Amino acid sequence: MHGSSEPSPLVGRGRLGSPVPHKKARLEIIPLIDIMFFLLACFMLVSLSMINMKSIKVNLPTAVSATIETKSDFVSISVDRQGNVFLDKRPVGKNELRNEMVKLYNANKNTRVFISGDKDALHGDMVTVLDAVRASGIDKVAFEIRSSGGGAAEAGKK
Repeated sequence: MHGSSEPSPLVGRGRLGSPVPHKKARLEIIPLIDIMFFLLACFMLVSLSMINMKSIKVNLPTAVSATIETKSDFVSISVDRQGNVFLDKRPVGKNELRNEMVKLYNANKNTRVFISGDKDALHGDMVTVLDAVRASGIDKVAFEIRSSGGGAAEAGKK
C-alpha cells in the first residue's frame, strides 16, 4: 500500500464538511442604525438633564408671546414673593445688588441680565431691581417668564 501509485481516497474530492451549504457571514446595518439612534437619544436626554440653571426656583408668570432664549453668558437676578433679591442664587441686598451690577458691567460691557420674579412678587420690588440694573449701565435686560407651553422663556428684551 505504501509503494502503490494509486491515489488516496481523499485526494481530489476536496474537504469533508457538513451537508449544510456554507454561507459567508453578513453584517446587517439596519439593527446597527437603530442602536445608534437609541444611543443618540439617550445621550441627548442625559445632557439636557445636566443643565445647571443659575436662578432660584420661583413661580414664573405666563405669556403667550414668549420666545425661548439660549443663555450662554448672562447674570440671573431672582425676586421671590417676599421681595428678597438673589444674584445667581446668592441672596443680596438692594444696595449690594447695585454695587455688584457695576462690577459686572465694568468687567464686561456686554453683560446680559435676566430678571425672574415670582408671579406673586410686588411690582415695586421688580422695578427696584430693574432700576438698580439700569443705573449700573447695563442695558441688555430681559424678564424671564414661563410660556403657555410650560417651558421657561425670555421676554421684554431690549
